[in-house]
Order: sequence, then structure tokens, then C-alpha cells
Amino acid sequence: MTIGKLSVVLGSLSLVIAAAAAPAAKAASPYPNQPVRIVVPYTPGGFNDTLARTASEYLTKTWKQSVIVENKPGGNTLIGNTFVAESKPDGYTLLITPLPFSALPGLYRDKMKYNALKDFEPIIWAGSTQNILTVRADSPFKDVKSLIAYAKANPGKLNYGSTGSGSSNHLSMELFLELTGTKMSHIPYKGSAPAVTALLAGDIDVLFDNLPNVYPNITAGKLTALAATGAKRPALLPNIPTVVEAGVPGYEVNVWFGMQAPAGTPTDIVQKINADMVKMLHEKDVVDRFGKQGVEIVASTPAEFKTLVNDEVKKWTGVIDRAGIKIE
Repeated sequence: MTIGKLSVVLGSLSLVIAAAAAPAAKAASPYPNQPVRIVVPYTPGGFNDTLARTASEYLTKTWKQSVIVENKPGGNTLIGNTFVAESKPDGYTLLITPLPFSALPGLYRDKMKYNALKDFEPIIWAGSTQNILTVRADSPFKDVKSLIAYAKANPGKLNYGSTGSGSSNHLSMELFLELTGTKMSHIPYKGSAPAVTALLAGDIDVLFDNLPNVYPNITAGKLTALAATGAKRPALLPNIPTVVEAGVPGYEVNVWFGMQAPAGTPTDIVQKINADMVKMLHEKDVVDRFGKQGVEIVASTPAEFKTLVNDEVKKWTGVIDRAGIKIE
């Protein structure tokens, strides 16, 4: 073979090798190299949506890649949760996960298409708020003690509202009823706004709801806060006792918000998302903005969030079993 022909062969071989290597090089490019979507299993509005859109804006700038929010409500969040559980575990489909996620296994059992503990990869416990036990400003109940006394003397006569079976406010009340040995009648609503409206109108007597949802009416003097569900008093309502301080030992409900990915998502991708989310959550404007809504930053590790989810599933499955809660 002449030198000229050898050069042509070698040149062609180089092109073939380069062409074969191109896909591998593309596949090996740093994450993310294509748009990422964050699924919110609720309608727009509320803190779950706020968390997703805050992350979308920050991560888009940080990654120089589009991060899109997709609201997939319905089925008591099962539609959005199932969609993510069945998505490819490559880090390009993420899920916003709040406390009610941990109640679904107890509510639906084998009717769910996914396993809450096996089909997701916890990324970060972003933050927490509290539910506030509220009544109308003109209510005869001025503290938790008087509410319990009346409920014990009149089983089932008081009505309490919620945003549906398995919601954090529903679970908060069921735990309260269990620990106080009282009974009230449950009236579920399709969202916080109609539940608060019902309380203001006198259609229900009492309501546990997220601090951001009732705070405006509390400060306006339309609602009275009796107690907070957390282990300590919320910063926005420092004069309101916790349920424990109000006389119910062993009570605590932490209304948490986090992010997960499909099970099997590579560890390095999970760690990267976690690290960048931690940076976002420590930004002063984010801390201040979330704080004004009554949400305190946690910014956990993936392992810490996994432990939380495991513990919460066990806790709420027990509460649901003992209360005999059924889907309505």
C-alpha cells in the first residue's frame, strides 16, 4: 500500500472513530444537559408550587439549562406521584413532596401503583411550617382547654374542616382527637381557601391549617389561633402556645416540604441537586420570603430526608389505622 493510500485509510478510520465517540462524549457531558422538569402534584398556588417555581428560577440560572414546573393535580396527588415514580431515573424528572405523601400508603394500601418508600429517591427536605388550630374570633373557645372540655361533653357535635382525607390539616386533627379522647365531625373541602371561608362563615367550628393560609385572617382579627402543631412556637406567632404547651402531651405535627426523584437516580446526580438546592435555600431573599410565609428552612441531606419520610409513613399509617379513616 502506498503512503497516499495509507493516509486516506487512516483518515477515514479517524472519522469513523470520531463519529462513534461523539454519542459517548455527549452522554458523558455533565448533568444536566437537557431540560429538567419539576412535577407538582397540586394545582398552581400554595407553598408546594412556590417551592417548585423558586427552584425552577434558581436552578435554571445555576445550571444554564431550562428547569420547568409541571402541575399534575388529581387523585389526591396520586396522578403526579405515579407519573414521577414511573419516569426514567436520570434526574430529569423531579417531584415536590409534602407531608400528605406519607399518609397515602395508609389511605390507599395496595391500590397505589407505586411504593412510597421503594420507588423514590429522596433528595432534600427543604423546609417546614406548622398547622395552626384556629376558630372564629367570636367563638366561645378561647383556648385549647375549653375546646377539649366541650368536645368531651358533646361528642361529634363540633364540626372541623380539612382539605381532604390524608391532608396535613386532617391528620393534625385526627392525632389531636386521638390524644385528647374526643370526637368531632369531619367536613372535607377542596382546598384551603374554601375551608377557611367555611370557618369564617360558621359552617365549621374549628380548623387546623397551614400557617401561611390562616395568618392573614389571624392578623386581621377574623380568626383566633389557639395553638400550633410544632415542637416550638412559630416565629410569626410567638404568643401562641404549642399544642403540647396547651395541655396535650405527645402531640407534634411537622408540616414538611421536600423534593424526590425516581428510585435508581444516580447518586452523583442526587447529590448535585441537593447541593444546589441547599445553596438556593440559604439565599437571604429565599430565607426571608419563605419566612414571611411561616416556612422555616431545613435544607437536609438526602439521607436525613429519607429517614423523615420513613418515619412519617409509619407514624401516619398508625394514626389512620387507629382512627379508621376512609377515603371520602
